[in-house]
Amino acid sequence: MKRYPAYEFPEYVHWTPDPAVQAAFADRVTADADRAARIAALDDAGLLALYRGLVAARLHDVQLKRWVKQGVITKAWLGSGEEAATVGPCAALRDGDVVSPMIRNASALIERGVPLDVCFSAYLGTTNNHTRGRDLHVGDLARGVIPPISHVGDVVPVLAGCALAFKQARDGRIALTWTGDGSTATGAVHEGLRMAAALQLPFICVIQDNQVALGTHGGVHFRGDFAAYGAAYGCAIAEFDGNHVLDAYAATAWAAERCRAGEGPVILVARTFRMGGHATHDEREARELFDPAVFAHWGQRDPVGMYETWLTEARGVAPDQLAAIEAEVDAAIDAAARLALSRRESHAPDPATVAEGVYGP
Repeated sequence: MKRYPAYEFPEYVHWTPDPAVQAAFADRVTADADRAARIAALDDAGLLALYRGLVAARLHDVQLKRWVKQGVITKAWLGSGEEAATVGPCAALRDGDVVSPMIRNASALIERGVPLDVCFSAYLGTTNNHTRGRDLHVGDLARGVIPPISHVGDVVPVLAGCALAFKQARDGRIALTWTGDGSTATGAVHEGLRMAAALQLPFICVIQDNQVALGTHGGVHFRGDFAAYGAAYGCAIAEFDGNHVLDAYAATAWAAERCRAGEGPVILVARTFRMGGHATHDEREARELFDPAVFAHWGQRDPVGMYETWLTEARGVAPDQLAAIEAEVDAAIDAAARLALSRRESHAPDPATVAEGVYGP
């Protein structure tokens, strides 16, 4: 896909496929028999839908970064470099299932059908979304997207509660959320996972291990291994490559099948890396947390570039076909951003409504 020097991480600007990295990507497609079968079952439309999702996620973040540079907004929380950990799991779900993303998983909204202009409206503080301009944590209950909570980790018990309702209704639905490696330190995450495991709820919790919590290196705030969480809580657990959209999809499809069969919950550990800052305002400081070689290593594992290369080399997808998808997504992103900007005055919040929907001091 097209690269954007002004808005993307330097490792992505001149990205070219590394033969060893691509060989490892291809090997992982068939390394696990169960996951290999699920990937093989994807038709061309399914494979291209994953590509569309990755491109939409990246271009969504490029647009937000553009607004930051232009002074439209002051900062943005980006999921660039971690798109596969969101797009893959969403693709494994059904209509009626419920997700609750962290703000870095904003592409979950796109994957679940929330209009792009609504996604952008949250950053502009306009009223054409469920928060009515009060908060940038946007969702859409009608589309099964429960908005994030600023306190990362707090949605884990919320989604466990949704899963309890689904189990009681016996309707086959499941609930999925993401939580960061840092937020696993919170009591809410442990309470939610413990209840989900005790009640065998149809719940999937993705621990998105991007190796940094806010501004703290993972090795400082956590000495254990997330792989031990399954035994600790008494539930199934699996890992997937958080930069490999096919691995992410197949792992989640396996977890979803277990949950629908009454064998939940499932913890999935996504191994990935945060290429930028906590938000756009601290990118320089964030890059001082790790040696440049670490960024070079993960930069070569760009989720979009690796999958694009696999599609053309392993599946024989024509580059022109991928370029057409990118052009279509780019046009949709641009149109949505323009529409969202055009509503800054017409959909500005009315100060007289500031107390509406507020139920506590």
